[in-house]
Amino acid sequence: MEMAELDALLTPEALALVDELDPVETTNDVARAVSRLRAAGHGPALVSAVVGQVRLRRRAEQKFGPFAERMLFTRAGLEQATRMSVSAHHAGRFARTGIRSVADLGCGIGGDALAFAALGLDVTAVDADEVTAALAAYNLSPFRGGDQRIRVAPGRAEETDLAGVDAVWLDPARRTSGHSETRRVSADDYSPSLDWAYGLADDRPVGIKLGPAHDRDAIPAGWEAQWISVDGSTVELVLWSGSLRRDGVGRAALVIRGDEAHELTAPADAADEPVRPLGAFLHEPEGSVIRARLVGEVARALDAGPVAEGIAYLTSDAEATSSFARSFRIREQLPADPKALAKALRSRGIGTLEIKKRGVDVDPAELRKRLRLQGPGSATLFVMRVAGKRIALLADRV
Repeated sequence: MEMAELDALLTPEALALVDELDPVETTNDVARAVSRLRAAGHGPALVSAVVGQVRLRRRAEQKFGPFAERMLFTRAGLEQATRMSVSAHHAGRFARTGIRSVADLGCGIGGDALAFAALGLDVTAVDADEVTAALAAYNLSPFRGGDQRIRVAPGRAEETDLAGVDAVWLDPARRTSGHSETRRVSADDYSPSLDWAYGLADDRPVGIKLGPAHDRDAIPAGWEAQWISVDGSTVELVLWSGSLRRDGVGRAALVIRGDEAHELTAPADAADEPVRPLGAFLHEPEGSVIRARLVGEVARALDAGPVAEGIAYLTSDAEATSSFARSFRIREQLPADPKALAKALRSRGIGTLEIKKRGVDVDPAELRKRLRLQGPGSATLFVMRVAGKRIALLADRV
């Protein structure tokens, strides 16, 4: 989105059209919406802005739920925004610590700032991109005008006046600039730099949002590292300092599924359990648990052990479940060769197959094509390397 499109969008006429237009999802929906608006006499800039926002609002429902109905987005801003279910946990940590004011540096479209404001915190939100900052200001507008101090402005994080601010929330730019197609950059090229971000902790508590695959060896000593999974996807790593860091917690895995949230914490990386022979059950730890290196804690809770060194699948003989792993009952071991495997699956009438793999060079989508599945049955297939040999296990979710 360029400034001209933003100007066209931020008018009473355009905003009313965004609210009134039917949902736009498919190419045909776009064509119908554009034809309707052009026939009503609206100019191309306004039509483009309105239809684009209606499409983005539809996509945003997954992250923001009903809040999406009154927000504005750019495509890149939506992709990079924190899910509302996650930002609520971030904001809750600030509030529980007794912090009353937060500077959100690199606020994007305002996802985290919305959660801070919703808990009554004063918010100073800053983004280097002028268009993005304007959208954040619009999204935060319901909280402005009362006793709360809500300030949104374009600007660089490094140049923001932090006088009177209790704590800082920082989401460094980890992609190239732009409102649509962007690409990732290396940690050395984050903006602002991580060294500058870590230095903020000398004066006040800081929370830093990073990608879940961030180099663990680069995490500074004395910070709490919290990995977060949402509905099966590992979405981010947050580093916490000062009063935002919890006593005795160096590693944490927060698992959110639907409306439920569970957290596993430890002072440091957990020791793994010894490898054990394949039992009747297989357990797949959540990605945040694996990233936090707390698989050993889950294994001990399940009376389980890894199927092989370096493979984050656990096995046990007794049936058990955990909020930090998905559990499966093993039906049988099948041939790992695709041709023989396809024959075995057809003979069992397996037409719907979830494919999971670890430690092997297998493309699940390509393997699915080669298997030519057919039949009314369903199951989960695990392909992994155990004792130097590729194996395939057919299983059912517990």
